Amino acid sequence: MWQKLSLRARINLLLALGLTLGLAINIARLVVEAGPRVRAEDQGVIRLAREFVETIVPGLNEASDPDARLNQIVRDLSRLRHVSITRQGDTSAGERSGNGDDERSPPAWFIALVHPETTAVSVPITIHGKPQSLVITSHPNDEMAEIWDGIVTQLAVSSALAIALFLVTMMVVGRALAPLQALSQAMANIEAGHYGSRVEPGGAPELAAICAKLNHLAGALGEAIEDKRRLAERTVSLQDLERKEIARELHDEFGPYLFTLRAHAGALMRLSEDGRASGADALRKHGTAIMEQINALQQFNRRILEKLRPVGLAELGLREALGVLLRLWRESRPDVTIDANIASAPEETGEVTDLTVYRIVQEALTNAFRHADATSVSVTVEQAAGMNGSRGCALVRVSDNGRGLAPDHKFGFGLTGMRERILALGGTLNVVSGNGGVTVEAVVPHGSHH
Repeated sequence: MWQKLSLRARINLLLALGLTLGLAINIARLVVEAGPRVRAEDQGVIRLAREFVETIVPGLNEASDPDARLNQIVRDLSRLRHVSITRQGDTSAGERSGNGDDERSPPAWFIALVHPETTAVSVPITIHGKPQSLVITSHPNDEMAEIWDGIVTQLAVSSALAIALFLVTMMVVGRALAPLQALSQAMANIEAGHYGSRVEPGGAPELAAICAKLNHLAGALGEAIEDKRRLAERTVSLQDLERKEIARELHDEFGPYLFTLRAHAGALMRLSEDGRASGADALRKHGTAIMEQINALQQFNRRILEKLRPVGLAELGLREALGVLLRLWRESRPDVTIDANIASAPEETGEVTDLTVYRIVQEALTNAFRHADATSVSVTVEQAAGMNGSRGCALVRVSDNGRGLAPDHKFGFGLTGMRERILALGGTLNVVSGNGGVTVEAVVPHGSHH
C-alpha cells in the first residue's frame, strides 16, 4: 500500500502520524503526572487539617459546651473543598456526594487510574477525659476535575494547532510539489516525440533545477533528432549521387566499349563469309582490337567493383587489403614516398568498421595524389581505447606534405560522405590543413561483425 501512495500523500501521512504521536505522548505525560500530583495534594490537605484539629482541640475543654463547639468546628471544616472531618461513628455528617458539578467530573477510568482509593486518617482527641476521635477524609475529586479539565483543554488546543499546522504544511508541500505534474506531462510529451515541450521551472530549488535540466534535455533531443533527419536526408542524397555517377560511367565508358565490340564482331562475321586470303590479316586485326576492348572492360569493371566493394577486404582482412591498396598506389606513383604503419587488430573490429577505415584511407590517398602535389604521404592505422568507456576504436591518420587546402575550400562528396558515415557510427573525422600539407584523422568505433 505504501508503494502505491504518491509523494504528497506519503509526506502528509507521515506528518499526520508525527503530530498525532506527539499529541498522544504529551497527553500520556499529563495523565501519568496526574497521580503523583493528586496524592501530593491529598497528603498536604490531610496534614494541614490534622494540624488544625490538633491546634483547636485543646481549647474545647474551656468551652461551656465542648460537644456543641466540636460539632460546629466539624461543620465549618467540612466546607473545605478537598477534605471532610467527621466524628468517629458519625457517618452521615461526613458524607459528600462529590465536590463540584457532575458535568465536570472526570471519567471513571481516569479516577481509577489516578486515585482509585479514598484516603482517611483518624485523629484521637480527649474532651474532659473522654477519648474520642475525628476522621479526616480527603476528597480529591475537585483536584482531579481540574487536572482533567486541563488535559481536555490542552488536547483541544493542541489538536487545533496540529490541524492548522497540518493544513499549512499540506498547502506548502502541495505548492512545492506542483511542478511534478508538469514534469510528468512534459516527459510524456517528449516520449511521444514532441521535443518542443517545455516546463516552467518552479517549486523548490531542486525541482526548479530538474525542470531546467529537462528543458535542456528536450532541446538536446530535438537537435539530435533533427541532426539524424538531416543525416538520413544527406545519406539518401549521397546514395543518389553515387548511383548517378555509376550510371554516367556505365553510359560514357561501358557503352562505347560495347559498341566497338559489336562493330568488330560484325566485321569478323563479314570476313568469315569472304573467302579471300587477305582475310587472315583482317581477322588478326579485329581480334587484337577485341582483346584490347575486353582488357579495357575488365579494368573498368575492376574500378566499378572497387567503388562498390573493395576487392579482397572480406577474404584477406583489413591489414592485407590496405597493403594491396598501398602497393597499387606505389606502382602507379613511384615518385611519391608512402610510409605506412598499419597495426594488426587485437580483436575483430567488425565488417562495417573495416570498410569505413579502408574507405577513409582510400579517399585520403586519392585526394593527396590528385590535388595536393605531395611527394610524401604517411598512413597510420592503430587501435585505441574506446570513447566514454565504450568498446575499442580504430585511429586512422593520413598526412601529406602537399600544398594544403585553400581557406574557402569545400569538401567534396567523398570526404563529406565519410564524415557523415563516421558520425553515424559514433566516431569523429577531422581534416587539418596547413603549410605542411593536409592531415585527415578519424576515430572509428568498433562495430559488430556480420
